[in-house]
Amino acid sequence: MLDIRFIRENPEVVKENIKKKFQDEKLPLVDKVLELDKENRDTIQAAQDLRTQRNALSKQVGMLMGQAKKTNDPSKLEEAEALKKRVSDDAEKLAGLEKKEEELAAELHKIMLVIPNIIDPSVPIGPDDSANVEVQRFGEPVVPDFPIPYHTEIMESFDGIDMDAAGRVSGNGFYYLLGDIARLHEAVLAYGRDFMIDKGFTYCIPPFMIHGNVVEGVMSQTDMDAMMYKIEGEDLYLIGTSEHSMIGRFIDQILPEEKLPQTLTSYSPCFRKEKGSHGIEERGVYRIHQFEKQEMIVVCKPEESRDWYEKLWQFSVELFRNFDIPVRQLECCSGDLADLKVKSCDIEAWSPRQQKYFEVCSCSNLGDAQARRLKIRVRGEDGKTYLAHTLNNTCVAPPRMLIALLENNLQADGSVKIPKVLVPYMGGKEILVPKAK
Repeated sequence: MLDIRFIRENPEVVKENIKKKFQDEKLPLVDKVLELDKENRDTIQAAQDLRTQRNALSKQVGMLMGQAKKTNDPSKLEEAEALKKRVSDDAEKLAGLEKKEEELAAELHKIMLVIPNIIDPSVPIGPDDSANVEVQRFGEPVVPDFPIPYHTEIMESFDGIDMDAAGRVSGNGFYYLLGDIARLHEAVLAYGRDFMIDKGFTYCIPPFMIHGNVVEGVMSQTDMDAMMYKIEGEDLYLIGTSEHSMIGRFIDQILPEEKLPQTLTSYSPCFRKEKGSHGIEERGVYRIHQFEKQEMIVVCKPEESRDWYEKLWQFSVELFRNFDIPVRQLECCSGDLADLKVKSCDIEAWSPRQQKYFEVCSCSNLGDAQARRLKIRVRGEDGKTYLAHTLNNTCVAPPRMLIALLENNLQADGSVKIPKVLVPYMGGKEILVPKAK
């Protein structure tokens, strides 16, 4: 969410930013915000003038009542009663102005939530993900000389997945992981946890449900409607990623500058509606309603957020290369950025079966957007407060990671080689051998 003063002073900049995000339908909202803002400020001033007048009249009433008592002058009493009537009338007017002020502020806030954040000048301009730009590749993509089955078929060869039973129990978009595949899933999470701890991040397990005001603070309304599951009858939502509750941890807080940056890595299950059908490549465990993830979160000073953005996505590259998985960095274009984001990139893993890359991590710099919504402030050495910047990045999400790991480490005989860094987490196993049928 933008600062209302910024919109007031730079309406054309805000409009140009909306155009760059190909959201022209939102252009009238800028003028609407300016109109509501002026009306709201006029209402606040009128209410303040009435309070000042009321206080002055109340003092006069007190003086006149005192004079009437001392002098027994009925005219003073009549004058006091007339002023009392004016004070009473002003009180009714003030109540109306205060109600109007509240309504205007609520309407203004609602519109402000959908005006997109100002994107970084380096963001490529384009309408959708087709205009995202490949920046660089890490590792050599390989297409083996033997066919690679669909990822669920690989898992089934190890008796490692049961989607039929999950469908009977929970419906589409769920799965049971079993045996070595389940163990590999947990090994990836454990390695991701330790990898981030070694980078100096503090490990955290957050709440898996959050209040509606936190949801509003961490994501756009569009994303909220498309992703979040609400608990019926409660002001609680299941988190779509641990970033939601991790950033929410700092709501209404003033952080001492010397405590920054806050660097946290959090584990959580994630729950997502994942509306729509996306074809064969989105079946299996690619696009599901429940999965587990290790996340990276940073709360820092504004001048440090660009450097942290670079560090975070590079951590993802390093981690995936440790699994012998080729990856590339893809810069997200303006039209593919969520409204709160200043800048974002995806890390995509190589799929030998599809012979293309697919998204496995998303790194985002949100500037002060989340901090403004959640009132996350920093107290500087001079005693003044300012808004923090927040960033997040996927460390590892095993369902998609498992696809990339299995395909890139599959051998011609159907076995899967365990990357060296995961062997200790697999009880010393260096290779998974398919079950005899």
